[in-house]
Amino acid sequence: MCVTTHVFLIFAFVMGTILRKRISQTLSLSSHAEATLNVIVCADYLRRSCQEICESYGISFVQYNVLRILKGALPGGHSRCDIRKRLLERGTDITRLVDKLENMGLAERTRDFDDRRISLTRITLKGVELLDDLKPHIDNFDAMLQQVLSFDESMELSRLCEKIYEKEE
Repeated sequence: MCVTTHVFLIFAFVMGTILRKRISQTLSLSSHAEATLNVIVCADYLRRSCQEICESYGISFVQYNVLRILKGALPGGHSRCDIRKRLLERGTDITRLVDKLENMGLAERTRDFDDRRISLTRITLKGVELLDDLKPHIDNFDAMLQQVLSFDESMELSRLCEKIYEKEE
């Protein structure tokens, strides 16, 4: 066995050790299957971490995402369709989600003046204050990720992820 092959085999084994332990996998996986599982496990870890931060403030990560979207539209708002397009995760019932945010006093709905069939959702002052309170915790989570991944690694990870889902749109 040549040195290059030997180094590659060690590198491939080390890269898969954490995943193999996590899923108690003993069989070999194709590189694509291993990458897919690693993305799924990593996404779950990131989602759960963000969810824990949000839940400590009484909202879900999806509700946080909607509030973030609405804050970006200030002083205006977005229709449910526009919110749906901007969400990080598909398949959410926007009407029920906005109902909950409205009941919590974090968002409000108004009719569009040009087309009364359209309901616009806006973030309230209480919603903006909640996002401001959450910001240091989100920033701390981001700082933790910066210690794990370099700028170049983050950019490469983003590029690779986008390459996988670019045809979805």
